[in-house]
Parts: sequence; structure tokens; C-alpha cells
Amino acid sequence: MQKKISNNTTKKKSLITPKELKKKLPITENIKKQILFSRKTICNIINKKDSRILVICGPCSIHNTKEALEYAKLLKKISLKLNKTIYIVMRVYFEKPRTIIGWKGLINDPYMNNSYDINTGLYIARKLLLELNKLEIPLATEILDPNTPEYLSELFSWSAIGARTTESQIHRELASSLDMPLGFKNNTDGSITTAINSIQSASISHNFININQEGLVCSIKTIGNKNCHIILRGGKKTNYHEKDIEYCSKKLIKAGLQSNIMIDCSHSNSNKNFERQIIVIDSIISQIQKGNNSIIGIMLESYINEGNQIMNINNYNKLKYGISITDGCINWETTEKILHKIYNKLNKILPLRFL
Repeated sequence: MQKKISNNTTKKKSLITPKELKKKLPITENIKKQILFSRKTICNIINKKDSRILVICGPCSIHNTKEALEYAKLLKKISLKLNKTIYIVMRVYFEKPRTIIGWKGLINDPYMNNSYDINTGLYIARKLLLELNKLEIPLATEILDPNTPEYLSELFSWSAIGARTTESQIHRELASSLDMPLGFKNNTDGSITTAINSIQSASISHNFININQEGLVCSIKTIGNKNCHIILRGGKKTNYHEKDIEYCSKKLIKAGLQSNIMIDCSHSNSNKNFERQIIVIDSIISQIQKGNNSIIGIMLESYINEGNQIMNINNYNKLKYGISITDGCINWETTEKILHKIYNKLNKILPLRFL
């Protein structure tokens, strides 16, 4: 039996500091310039200074770095072809919020065996991010733990706050401190009011407790993040249809915000059926063709091979290659078809949207 150090705690382990990790895995000047450029590009799309559609595309979660690099190379290749119409950013999600139980992501449990070697998880995550950035593809993540941005945020071009944490004051404060554009998802029940409140909150100054680069607890003062937007991911029902977008747009404007909307084609908008993402895409294309100016972005859950597989401590070393271990994803062939479809249907319309 493990010895308790408090009533409900059996172990505490020191973590590497952000400064120590960055010393081992430093960012290059070239990558810094590339990320600043991609952040500015995304901000311009969100603020309708760039007519392209922002597409956040990739696996539900990262569990295998070799697969992630293979997928990134495929995404980079197609992004070069479609860049005049679509600005593609790769999903690189290391932390997974769980409704009750389940694998919490590569940072928390990199070996997927309940060993929870977080120091190794942070190292693997940062190393992968540097390798992906060398491919010159912008990267996106969802922020869950408020401490991990000190280790990794400089390597991302866009981030999201998930449906389960959009209402969290801690995450609103954290969002206000980040130097990148960011999306807030609507609540799991489908309500958009909380996400709108979050955008307003994140845009203003906050003071809160966090860690610094030395790993010390400190007080942080922010000036606010002016580049936040809403992400519609569905809830008790889908919310990507024309009437949903119109309702959301009116609510944003009433709150004094720009009508900038990203649509998550997965999760509740696909009724948790990865194959239905194409139905959402078709609706988005149709709405833009009819003159919609609010939709600035799309999220797709996509990977090398389709579907997902169940992972547990007994089979983690027998997983099939290129298949998600969390939410189901469309495969690369389908992803390629969808991206080309967006390009072919919208490449003549998008340049005229905001004139």
C-alpha cells in the first residue's frame, strides 16, 4: 500500500521547469519568424482582412509522433496547392478533457500505460512541435492545463478552449495572456452565451496566479487578447445550419463583438459520426455561396486512416498504425477530397467576400 502524504494524495513529483525544457529543446529564429507570420495571417483571416478560409485539420489527439510527422507532410503538400483559398493549420492536441475517465493525452501519459511520466510527455511534445514547425506548417492545439502554455505556447499559431472549459475563469484569464489567436467552443449543451462571455472576458486585462519560466508561482497581469472568436461544435443538437449561424451572428453583434464564426464539423455537429463531417462541409460551402460573411473557419478531425480504435493498458503496444485512439477521424483520401472541394467551390467567391 502506498504511503499517503495527505488524505487523498500518495505522490508528488517535481517537474522540469519551462526554462530547463526550452534549454534542452530551443526554438530557432527561423521558427520564431514563421510562427509570427502564421499568427498574423490567422488574425487577418479572423478579422476579415484576409478572405481565405481558415481550416484547422488533423487528428483528434496525438499519440504517435511518427504518425504525426507523416500526416503533417501530407497536409503540408496539399496546403501548398490550395493556399490561395484555404489557410491550413494542423491540429496537434496533446491534452484530452475526459467526461469521466480515459486517456488524458500524450503529455499526461506518454506511454499510454498509466505511468503518467509527465516530464517525458512534455519533452516528447516540445520535440515534436519543433520537428513539425521545421516543415513550415502552422500548428493548433486545445489548452487544458493552465501550466502547459509556459512550456509550449511559443510553438503554436492558434489555440482553442474546449467546450468543457469555456466557462472556466482560469481559462479566460489564460486566454487573455496568450500571444496567439484563439477560439472558444460553445458549451457541451449547445449554449453559445458562455462562449460569447468568454470572448469578452479574454479581451480585457486580468491578474491571476500561474507559473513563470523558472517554474515559480507568480502573479501575472495581462492586457487582453483581441483576437478571439467563437467555435460552434453543436450540443444537444447541431448548430451549423443557416439559422444557427444567423442567430450566433446576431448574438455576437449584440455583445459588441465581430461576427467571426468557426464551425467544428465533428463532435455534436456530426452527431459524433466522423463520416458526417462532409455533410457539415457541404452546408458551409452552400452558406458562403449564398453570401454568408460570418464563417471564417472550419475544423476537421482527420488522420491517416479512418475511424478510431479502443486503447487500454492491455493493448497500448498493439495499436494499429495511423488510426485515432480518441474520436473517429476521416482518412487522408477523404480529407484531400474535402479540401479540394472547398477550394474548387469557393476559390472565385472568397476574394469578393469582404469588398
